[in-house]
Parts: sequence; C-alpha cells; structure tokens
Amino acid sequence: MSDEVKNTATQTDEENISEAEVNQKTEKSEKTSKAKKPKVNAEAEKLKGELEAQKELLMRTAAEFDNFKKRTEREKLHTAEYAKASIVKELLPVLDNAARALAVDPNSPDYAKGIEMIVKQMRGLVDSLGLVELAEVGDSFDPQIHEAVMHIEDQEKGENEITQVLQQGYKLGDTIIRPAMVQVAN
Repeated sequence: MSDEVKNTATQTDEENISEAEVNQKTEKSEKTSKAKKPKVNAEAEKLKGELEAQKELLMRTAAEFDNFKKRTEREKLHTAEYAKASIVKELLPVLDNAARALAVDPNSPDYAKGIEMIVKQMRGLVDSLGLVELAEVGDSFDPQIHEAVMHIEDQEKGENEITQVLQQGYKLGDTIIRPAMVQVAN
C-alpha cells in the first residue's frame, strides 16, 4: 500500500474513532440530562405547588382582612348610632318640658319658673354626660379654650382676666366641643 492510502485509512479510522467517542459522550450526556430532567421537573412541580399554596393563603388573608375592615366599620356605625339614640332619649324630657312651657302664657309668674326648671334639667343632663363648662367671670384667659371677642381696659381687673362670658364653651373629656366667647380685660 502506498503511503497516501495508509494516511487516508488512518485518517478515516481516527475520524470513525472520534465519531464513536463523540456519539458515546453524547449518549452519556443525554442519559445524564434525562436523569436530571425528572429531578428538575419534580422540583419545579414542587415549587409550583408551594407557590400556588402561598398565593391561595395570601388571597384568603386579604379577603379576611377586607371582611374585618367592613365588620369594624359596621360596628363603629352601630356604636355611634347607639350613642346618639342614648343622648336623644335623655334629651326628650327636656324637649317635652320646653313644649309645655310654650303652651303657658308668657306673662304668667309660672312661666319664668318653668324656664328655670328646664335650664336646670338641661344642666343636670349635660353634667351627667360629662360636659364641662369652660369659662367663668374672673378666670384667666386661655386662647386654647376661650375666644376673646371683646376687650376692655379696667384698672381694677387683672391682666387677661375674663370680665364677661358672652357664650359658654364646653368640653367633653379632652375634646373642646365649643370654645367660650368672652370679654377680656387689659
């Protein structure tokens, strides 16, 4: 055989061997990847399942929170309605007495006495509710709870002393319902 034929035969054998080796490596790689694919797919499915479970838990929690907010709002409205009804129930006797006073002749001596009784009844009611008056003549002026609408100069009075209460102010607990309108000296 000639050298050329030997070289060609050797090249062909080398090519066949390298093709065979490549095929073997490819088959091994495919087998390995096929073996890995079920593991990867199983893990992916497991993670998808966990994700779905977390999504469902989140949706349920969001729905529960929404229901809680609605229930709380309804309870708040119910409580406010109950408080209003309770106060109105206590005001009804005062309203009844005021209606009776309107039926009496204003020139009658009992008329002034009836009005006095209504005012006394009303004061008793607001006191029982915890309503506190904010101003008295002689108190020191406080801009947080008083509103000065008039000012006078009087040497006998102290600095920022209330000399007249024009409209009483009220406070319920820590809440100022209405500031008192007052006249202040100096």
